[in-house]
Amino acid sequence: MIKLEQVNKSYRKDSVEVRALHDVSLKIDAGEFVAVIGPSGSGKSTLMNVIGLLDRPDSGSYHLDDGEVASFTSDELAQIRNEKIGFVFQTFHLLPKTTALENVELPLIYSSRGDISGLGAQALERVGLKDRAQHLPSELSGGQQQRVAIARALVNDPEMILADEPTGNLDTRSGLEILAIFQELNRAGKIVVLVTHDAAVAEMAHRIVEIVDGRIVRDKPVEESKDAREVIANWAGSGDISKEVAP
Repeated sequence: MIKLEQVNKSYRKDSVEVRALHDVSLKIDAGEFVAVIGPSGSGKSTLMNVIGLLDRPDSGSYHLDDGEVASFTSDELAQIRNEKIGFVFQTFHLLPKTTALENVELPLIYSSRGDISGLGAQALERVGLKDRAQHLPSELSGGQQQRVAIARALVNDPEMILADEPTGNLDTRSGLEILAIFQELNRAGKIVVLVTHDAAVAEMAHRIVEIVDGRIVRDKPVEESKDAREVIANWAGSGDISKEVAP
């Protein structure tokens, strides 16, 4: 469970203080799929960084499960990030001279889990890339590289996935395939928080939180969430995906 109350966060840029989050209160329960939307500079990524324990709020409170984040030490925060949270970004952040399998296995270096043998291969299989384990990133398409990044986020079996514009660098078909993976992970019980500026992508979630100028201006359920697999199937039949992904 994620619970933010009256959270504020500011940054200093060229001697000017920029307030990225203004009195943000937000609760996300286990099993939710939430899309955070808003224009560039609205505070979406800052909100994700706070939720993901990459940034500490300047004020307000953040409870993760039963713990107050402000009371955690740096080592405790690092352990939680490694074991409870999986991150997926717009840029894939894969090591170029390292195979897909080795990239996926990187978080296991810092894992406190016992037997970790085979976990990387299992994560790759989960995203449909079992046969690409020994390929370098340069030998993979953009969609395949993002799948590797998702497998890396999954390898420690986290409770939540935080994705920041994960389809931003992908073509429409590849983006839908990535969204289908997130939907499947959510159906398996994981919290998914997806940051996007694309309303059509947000409609794939179950709830939309809109943020403008660091403030939440809308928080409502999606009346009829679209199934990415069905969109892909319909596209294959009609040959025109633009109608299928329109919000």
